[in-house]
Amino acid sequence: MARNLNPFADIAAGEERDQELVRLAKGGSQAALEELVLRHQAWIYNLALRMAHHPEDARDATQEVLIKLLTRLSTFEGRSSLRTWLYRIAINHLLNVKRSRAESREITFAQYGQNLDDMPDAELDLPDLQAVPVDEQLIIAEARIGCTSGMLLCLDRGQRLIFILGSIFGVSDAVGAELLELSRDNFRQKLARARRDLRNFMEDKCGLINTANPCRCAKKTRGFIAAGHIDPGNLRFARECVTYVRDVSKRVGAEITGLDEAYAEVYRDHPFQDSPDFVTALGELVSRPEFRSTLELD
Repeated sequence: MARNLNPFADIAAGEERDQELVRLAKGGSQAALEELVLRHQAWIYNLALRMAHHPEDARDATQEVLIKLLTRLSTFEGRSSLRTWLYRIAINHLLNVKRSRAESREITFAQYGQNLDDMPDAELDLPDLQAVPVDEQLIIAEARIGCTSGMLLCLDRGQRLIFILGSIFGVSDAVGAELLELSRDNFRQKLARARRDLRNFMEDKCGLINTANPCRCAKKTRGFIAAGHIDPGNLRFARECVTYVRDVSKRVGAEITGLDEAYAEVYRDHPFQDSPDFVTALGELVSRPEFRSTLELD
């Protein structure tokens, strides 16, 4: 069964189980804690990945969020859904965590565009394909996903988060406003500005959106490899078998139309990544006597 990337599409269907797991976890069940982690780790990881760009930074951020889940679970009183409570923790963490390695090199849309212009065009020509464990199309996909993900970093954290929630993951303005503690009007206004900034850049620069633009993923791939942005032997984003955001997210076509829909589709064509295994690492943490005492599990 396909996963729904929007965890708020049908809150009622999962909330009853979440509440039961919380009750069991507060009663001392480590298995319940592990199931809570399994139920929510992939969504948190994919949100963190789009915020931080680097999988290593996303992995660290996700683990930190999940540790907050464990340490704060005793304070959850059920006044909101578990998902809303948890994802608000995740969002606040991602807005306030120290800059990721990608963010440490602050860049504007103008600078990003200049970098693309300066990258020489060259047809992808790998002299020894047998030495590379993936085919050319996967390497080009790596360039496409990496480049368009990098564009998100030109948005400030607040804009980036709102664009990811509203345009890519299909979160409604009501849920987005609740998560960010904004009015619905304010959420929509901020989302419109983020869409406008990204749309203007992509329409002016990206050949995926405007075929009149000369920039082409296939022609930039060789330059990305030479610059060290892509390692053909260790792809970070593209995989042979992936689930795409467009296949698992709730459509919000009524809210995103025309060009907005076209460039948002570029991001929904990104993979929905399986998250690393946090259960094992967190299980070892929870098993420590001092941690169990903190959670009142004994």
